[in-house]
Amino acid sequence: MGFSVKLAPGVRIRASSRGIRTSVGPRAARLHVGGGRTGFSSGAGPVGFYTSLSGTRRRSSGGSTRRSGTGTSQRALAQAAKAEAAQQLRTALHNILNLHRQDFPQAQRPVAPEPPAVATQAVLAEHRKQALAGIGLFKRAARREAKARADVVAGAEIQRLERERGASRTRHQAELDQWWNALTANDEDTVIEVLTAAFEDNEAPAAPVGVAGSELTTVVLVPTIDIVPEKKPTTTAAGNLSLKKLTKTERCSLHTVLVASHMLLTAREALAVAPGVTAVRVVALQRSRTDAFGAARIGVLLAARFERSALAAVRWDDADANAVLHDAATEVVSNPKRTTHELQPLDLDREPAIRALVESVEVDDLLDRDNTPR
Repeated sequence: MGFSVKLAPGVRIRASSRGIRTSVGPRAARLHVGGGRTGFSSGAGPVGFYTSLSGTRRRSSGGSTRRSGTGTSQRALAQAAKAEAAQQLRTALHNILNLHRQDFPQAQRPVAPEPPAVATQAVLAEHRKQALAGIGLFKRAARREAKARADVVAGAEIQRLERERGASRTRHQAELDQWWNALTANDEDTVIEVLTAAFEDNEAPAAPVGVAGSELTTVVLVPTIDIVPEKKPTTTAAGNLSLKKLTKTERCSLHTVLVASHMLLTAREALAVAPGVTAVRVVALQRSRTDAFGAARIGVLLAARFERSALAAVRWDDADANAVLHDAATEVVSNPKRTTHELQPLDLDREPAIRALVESVEVDDLLDRDNTPR
């Protein structure tokens, strides 16, 4: 499988087993250079015009020729396209290898904010306005007395509003404390609600399943191996840029890293959001196929259990995802292929607990949130 990248309007590169090929121009008159023979194409198909990259002239089917300078510009364009493809591959590979290093802020006891201050001047002004209504401007003594009475009434109202303000904040803080206590005590409804909101924007859709004591169970829908690039940038012995095809084992290894990374991210976020949880079980689900009725079938690739204390001690800047998975997890259930180490779906007949877990999960929401290219 190759890939195609649009660099700019009318400029696109394609990588395949034949190499890098660049297309320039609109569909009606498009120039193709790179892997294979250089030529033009139109919306109706090939025109039949070809010229070599060496700068020599070759007569086309219509008798046209190209100048030798065209070969140089085409070669430069192909090299630029290859450099752009190499950079995109580097970025994709870097993201896969470092995905698990993302950190999450630890949840803190919420503090009720200060309610808006009482608008004392507005209260005073309103009472004076009411007290002075109907008293003429030249009745100064009456106006002074009215203002004095208004100030007393306004002062009493301001004190009442201040008391209500303090009581409102106290009630709000009590509600927050009640919620916090439920969260730290691992009340299942509270933990599930908080984690559902936290997982909502994750790249790999995840969902909490249940809480037993201080142990949480979650699932995460991981991408298939198709998301892993088929090539990597390298250099030849002469120092030239090259895009080397990854072996099946290399791609499977990268996919395992990707799966482990999403599992670790799910566990780390859960532990950060739910401070009372001491261990997280993560089950990695994956689309396996679409059945005859058009429904997506789900398989289980990996299952692991992580303890808070173990993950807290991991040197995240140094350890890769596979090492963390196997060194920090207390339980790992997987079924890698012996030759390429490709992750294969678990045989759930041999894992009844995992089967029961998967059957209890409504995966439609996970599938709806899955934006992974397929």
